[in-house]
Amino acid sequence: MMLSFGAVAQETSAGEKRAQIEKTKLERVAKEKKAKAKKEAEVAKEKNEATAKKEAAKAKATKEKTAAKAKVADKKAKETKETADKIKADKAKSDKAKAAAKAKAAKAKENSASATGTAKATAGKAKATANKAGATSKVKKKTPTEIKEDVRITAASKAAEEKVTDKATGMYNGKKVYTGPRGGRYYINKNGNKTYISDDK
Repeated sequence: MMLSFGAVAQETSAGEKRAQIEKTKLERVAKEKKAKAKKEAEVAKEKNEATAKKEAAKAKATKEKTAAKAKVADKKAKETKETADKIKADKAKSDKAKAAAKAKAAKAKENSASATGTAKATAGKAKATANKAGATSKVKKKTPTEIKEDVRITAASKAAEEKVTDKATGMYNGKKVYTGPRGGRYYINKNGNKTYISDDK
């Protein structure tokens, strides 16, 4: 009986030992699982932090790049506006200078035309005076008898008078008096030639 009791006690002790081993094993497994889960969580956390850091850096770089582009665009727009304003100002200045030059040229032309007209008028007047003086100088004083003979109507005088294109402006001893383009006054004599007379006739 004592042998039986010893065997039972021995079996009980062996069972407790196995239970203790199993418990220890389970605790170790649980501890390992917990450590593994903790490590995985830490790795995941580090990974997430690294990803977030990387995304933040990327976003910052994009923001800086966009800001730099905007700055360049603003600078370019400002330079373009300044160039356009300068071109506009230069054009306005050029147009003003052209208008002033045109007005000056027109004034000079007007003054030149006026001076030329005055000079021509003076020259024409002087020429007319000279021509008149020249025509007067051609007049040769004749005696009444010579004049009567000279104004006699002949076939030659009639033919010559028909060819005269100058305007008849008076009469002289029964003969038509014509005024030439240079102011000289004359009649057609018996020979069909011009005989100039003075203005007082």
